[in-house]
Amino acid sequence: MTRTARFVVTLTSAAALLATAACADGSTPSASSSGGAIDENAPVTITVGNKPKPDKPADVAAFERNVKKFTDEHPNITIKSTETSWDPQTFQAQVAGGSLPTVMSISFTEPLNMIPNKQLPDITDELKLVDMTKDLNPETLKLVQDGNGRIYGVPFEAFSVGLAYNRALFKQAGLDPDKPPTTWEEVRQYAKQITEKTGKAGYAQLTKDNTGGWMLTTMTYSMGGKVQSDDGKKSVFNDAPTKKALQLLKDMRWTDNTMGTQFLYNQEEARQDFAAGKIGMIMQAPDAYDMAVKNFGMKPADFGEGALPQDGGPFGTLTGGSIKMINPKSTKNEIVAALKWIKSQEFDKYTSQALAVQDAKNAIADKGFVGRPGVTPLSQETYDQYNKWREPYNNVPVQQFQGYIDSTKTLKLLPEPSNKGQEVYALLDPVVQQVLTKKDADIDKLLADASAKIDARLAR
Repeated sequence: MTRTARFVVTLTSAAALLATAACADGSTPSASSSGGAIDENAPVTITVGNKPKPDKPADVAAFERNVKKFTDEHPNITIKSTETSWDPQTFQAQVAGGSLPTVMSISFTEPLNMIPNKQLPDITDELKLVDMTKDLNPETLKLVQDGNGRIYGVPFEAFSVGLAYNRALFKQAGLDPDKPPTTWEEVRQYAKQITEKTGKAGYAQLTKDNTGGWMLTTMTYSMGGKVQSDDGKKSVFNDAPTKKALQLLKDMRWTDNTMGTQFLYNQEEARQDFAAGKIGMIMQAPDAYDMAVKNFGMKPADFGEGALPQDGGPFGTLTGGSIKMINPKSTKNEIVAALKWIKSQEFDKYTSQALAVQDAKNAIADKGFVGRPGVTPLSQETYDQYNKWREPYNNVPVQQFQGYIDSTKTLKLLPEPSNKGQEVYALLDPVVQQVLTKKDADIDKLLADASAKIDARLAR
């Protein structure tokens, strides 16, 4: 089965949920109900989120260069920018407070709840107006569609989870850096060898800021389990796969002593220690390479990315990504201007050889990366052509991602929990934390308690 076909299967439940979801109290009126004719030439001002922070001057320079180029090409559109970015801890408060910019990036997990709550505008007609619909991967597009096929956001970036590993530590431990583990039993064996030979943590686990639940979900998927029922109304993780995942972590932590001394990691903290050579293996998507190398000084030659280990199966790996959302209070002219901005920043480069090559050159000039593997937000054919155009400029050691690349042909891509995904992750964080910090942690009780709390939340 092709990767596209696998998406059809795995995203069906998400689309079904949207088709049947009811509106919640206190919902925000959508822009689609605000009426008004579109005038593409009228002066309009939009606020763009996700501006890089000052501690990343090269990224700020690239952002400002893009704003100038865009406004030169669209003189009637004024761009204001803000560093506002998606944070699972504060996002819903920002939505309720109406403080969001016109356009910003959010997680794949948000639209499934925001669409039925009318917290996203219907942008179907405006997408056709700016000629974007044909470029989008129809399978990732399902994440932002309702049961009638109307569109409420723009998926532009997708990932799947693999296993990042430190090739230098592999060599020091006598392991072959071109043969990362493909099963969880091998992960345990390799972790023992790394710790024994190097004194470093053989394996580490994300546990904070919703990442504990996120990665426990990923492990559960890799062991053949689920976290939520297909209709999103009930938790289903209190069974063998999740218990097996937690028992494995408990064994590595307390029996093998191969997880080091730091057990409370968020994404950035873990990547920093991974880059510093303190961690042998950790579940990460390939984009971990960027932060590890660019921000934390990891040697490119030391980074490796393999498939997400499996227990039996193969069952699959968790997929997610980012969506461009538009503020539901936006006027139709603001929506059109925002979509033109999204198209120029995220999609034009995929369909123009000149832009694809220029984007690669810009990335290199800004000390960025070209060639890192990922999951396409477009059709596979378009993505393959785009990568072919840019291949001469690759500055990422693609061969060190071979295990991950091979897995994209064999592992199903499984979507994140469809209902209140971030809340589910947050309530699972302490389960993982307690397994790693309390030797007498009772896995059965922890899961039973978490299941009861999550079911109560899902029932609201």
